[in-house]
Formats: sequence, C-alpha cells, structure tokens
Amino acid sequence: MSGAKKNGWAKTFQYALVGIKWAFLHERNFKVHLLAAFLAVVVGFVLKISVIEWCLLSLAIFLVLTLEMINTSLEKVVDLVTDEQHPLAKSAKDIAAGAVLLAAINAVIVGIIIFAKKIAALI
Repeated sequence: MSGAKKNGWAKTFQYALVGIKWAFLHERNFKVHLLAAFLAVVVGFVLKISVIEWCLLSLAIFLVLTLEMINTSLEKVVDLVTDEQHPLAKSAKDIAAGAVLLAAINAVIVGIIIFAKKIAALI
C-alpha cells in the first residue's frame, strides 16, 4: 500500500476524531448521552451481563451517539443555508431530533430488558 493511501486513511480517521471531540466539547446532549452510556456500562459490569447483552447495549449506546452527531451536523448545515425561520428548516431539525429521541427510547427499553430482572433479583 502506498504512503498516500495510508495518509489518506489516517487523515480521514483524524477528521472523524475531531468531529467526535467537537461534539463532546460543544453539545450538551452528547455529554448527557455519554454520561448515560457510562452509567449503563458500569451497571453492566456490576451485574455481569452476558456477551449478547453487551452487544445489544453497545448497539443501543452507539446508535444514540451516532444519531446525536448526525442531528448536530444537520442542524449546522441548515443554519449555514438559512438564517431565516423557515418551516422546512424547522421540519428538518425536528425530524432529526425525533430520530435521536427514538434511539434514546430504544436504549432505555434495551436497558430495562437487560437490567430490570437482574436488579430485581438483588433487591
């Protein structure tokens, strides 16, 4: 593989990390979702969840984080395109936020399915 190809992939990876860092530093909701993810992971370790449960938990967590970043990027693009309060811009932003909400609801459901029985057994 040529050096240019290696540098291209490295640069792409670097840009992606910059995007994640930006979301962490500037987006309150991203931080909230990361905190919830951290707590879910801690509870997962404490309750010794199975490999399959880890896979489901991981998918739920990364779906929420990914959609939060897509939502943020869509908001930025809409803001770049127009300064006006336009019904289509509002719809685009609301729909993207709705996608994050659906993913977050899914994550809560996954957490309940994985953790509820295990926590109930401890009580």
